[in-house]
Amino acid sequence: MSDRTIIDWPAWTDSPPGRYVLQWEQAQLDRVVSDVFGYHALQLGLPQLDALRENRMPCRGLVLDAASGASAPYTFPREPASAARSLPGRHAPAGRSTVWCDLLDLPFEAQSVDLIVMPHTLEFTSDPHRLLREAERVLMPEGHLIILGFNSLSLWGARQSLGKVTGRPFVPAQHDLIAFTRLKDWIKLLGFDLERGRFGCYRPPLVSDQWLARYAFMEAAGDRWWPIFGASYMVTAIKRMRGMRLVGPLKVKKPVLAAGLAPAATPNTRNHRQ
Repeated sequence: MSDRTIIDWPAWTDSPPGRYVLQWEQAQLDRVVSDVFGYHALQLGLPQLDALRENRMPCRGLVLDAASGASAPYTFPREPASAARSLPGRHAPAGRSTVWCDLLDLPFEAQSVDLIVMPHTLEFTSDPHRLLREAERVLMPEGHLIILGFNSLSLWGARQSLGKVTGRPFVPAQHDLIAFTRLKDWIKLLGFDLERGRFGCYRPPLVSDQWLARYAFMEAAGDRWWPIFGASYMVTAIKRMRGMRLVGPLKVKKPVLAAGLAPAATPNTRNHRQ
């Protein structure tokens, strides 16, 4: 593990805890994105994780921050911040495009994207609220937003807090970890409906494969007995358009008579007195 104040993703993903977390997150994403349909899907940041490999949308892209520096979660040749252009096959998997731009000012039209995946992106942006607003802007109504992050209410979160004080952080995050409960409040304020939340990675924050393997039993136990204390979480939300509602054919209601009143006689009523 690095002794620097900020750990970069390429170094961390090659470590045992990095492989452990990414393996769990990749499995969760593969299961969820396969059921999301549409035309456009975007992954914002973290090219070490192929978030869209099981998604079947025809247009899938990887969006990277053109203004990222050495402390960013990924390290690639830098592009001018104004150059928001597509670079097919450069860093994204085959058949997809890489777009370099400012993540806080996405170069996409409003309501044009069906799926956005943000793997740990909020932990590296200087303004997570603005990034969420940008995601809400470009998502279509009923579009899906998937967010992955480190859970501050976990053993990993506690070690990260201690490590930032001592100058030896455990996970790569440029800013403070975002609590799952706080994130839920943020996305609800933007008009999203929380579809599902999932926690994982219950083993202690250890740095060797041998010690992580010894605590493998904690996966099943944690998922059952203390699910909210997993080291990593995944949130899936759906963008709703308030004030819009689909209605079916109008039904004509029959008039309801007041109590004690009888219906008036109709032309077919025969009530002749002799």
